[in-house]
Amino acid sequence: MSTPPQPPQQPEQPSDAPAQPSAYPYPHPQSPTPGGPLGFPPAAPATQVGQPSVYAQPTLVGQPAPPQPVNPYLQQGPYPVVGPPPGGGGGGGAGKAVLWGAVGAVLASAAWAAGVFLIGAEDDPDLSGYSAPSNLCNSTDYSSFKEEYPDNDTSPTHNTLKDDALDEGLCSISLKKSTSSYADAYLYSQLDLHKKTDPGPEFTAAWKNYADSHTGYDVEAVTGIGDEAYLVSNDTTSGSSSGSLYATLAVRDGWVTYTMSYSAYYSSYDDDTDPPTLEEVTGYLKTDTRTTLEDLGG
Repeated sequence: MSTPPQPPQQPEQPSDAPAQPSAYPYPHPQSPTPGGPLGFPPAAPATQVGQPSVYAQPTLVGQPAPPQPVNPYLQQGPYPVVGPPPGGGGGGGAGKAVLWGAVGAVLASAAWAAGVFLIGAEDDPDLSGYSAPSNLCNSTDYSSFKEEYPDNDTSPTHNTLKDDALDEGLCSISLKKSTSSYADAYLYSQLDLHKKTDPGPEFTAAWKNYADSHTGYDVEAVTGIGDEAYLVSNDTTSGSSSGSLYATLAVRDGWVTYTMSYSAYYSSYDDDTDPPTLEEVTGYLKTDTRTTLEDLGG
């Protein structure tokens, strides 16, 4: 997955300012295992016809062959080994062993084919009619915020990922009042179309329990938007000259997830002396998220 773009630089915040909420932390890709392809040990060099292998082990007549090294990367199948019935000694033992070996190979092949069939029978992704735009900023409705911040951002930042497993769009918009020289607040949106796995369980766990792992945040379940939605907020403002205000509305609709986040940091240097309240911001987020999801095809 590509790295999301960094948000525009905000004024330096105090050390106790809460971090931006993020529901989908991705681990760093693991380093490739040394050796052969896919982490297997390098293959032994091939020998020419008629020449003995330097890796062959001598076997004495009448003595059992030494055990062959086991590939530590080879996973054993879940199916039992098929062999001759117990007590099957006596005449014809070699022929029976060959017969049982052939039967075991047939059964193992059938079991493998059945396993491949079952694994391939995944549920179709429930994308609910959504499609990922090439530029999410062009599809992100934030008309409610424009009433508070009428000055348009002429160069919003956006990024797009297209993959068989995931389509993703990101957008960062600077919000500014007409009287301000710099951005007064920032708006972020992210759309993810999960095409291989159902994001439902992880989405619920991450957002519903956000306050358990992030001190100072409040979580509220929101009805009427998608299959489930959560509003996460943190408000440490005191008037218009100190503190910060963060709010994120996270929505899951089928296998599609969408988040819209607002952030602002207030200081005595700001020109904005009448910033919106948390209640106003959350109202903007709900209204504009509904419109954006409708425009995206949901």
